[in-house]
Amino acid sequence: MTKTPDERIQLELSVGDVARRSGLAVSTLHFYEDKGLIQSYRNRGNQRRYPRSVLRRVAIIKVAQKTGVPLAEIRDALSVLPHDRPLTAQDWRKLSETWKRQLDERIASLTALRDQLTGCIGCGCLSMQDCPLRNPHDVLGEKGEGPILLEEEKTSRTLKEIVTP
Repeated sequence: MTKTPDERIQLELSVGDVARRSGLAVSTLHFYEDKGLIQSYRNRGNQRRYPRSVLRRVAIIKVAQKTGVPLAEIRDALSVLPHDRPLTAQDWRKLSETWKRQLDERIASLTALRDQLTGCIGCGCLSMQDCPLRNPHDVLGEKGEGPILLEEEKTSRTLKEIVTP
């Protein structure tokens, strides 16, 4: 634990202290603050200071990111929790239950995608009637024949060239 020269535990940390303790770059902490994930205040010398509880909050952000939770969702989940105290085991249970459900859904979706890859032979829309990845249930067949997606992309590029000088 970081202690002051007279052996008291520091209740507030500088951005450098938080960076060292969390293993994150100072710029990452500033980014998190800009995105509303963590909060600091300014002391009389106009230096950023963080409460010690930010260390647990940063740890939770890192864990959530590793599981693939987008920062916006992390921010929304943390926004209902107080910034003036460390997150509790109960707080973590609530957060992790939500993220576990989302992770299970993502895993199921990725597993289905992986299992469908064997039926794909590349572009799909040019070579198969019913590509489960790019053209499920042959919905593009209703738009016409040929490489519909490629034609739409080409038309879109051409329009941009006409509109943009």
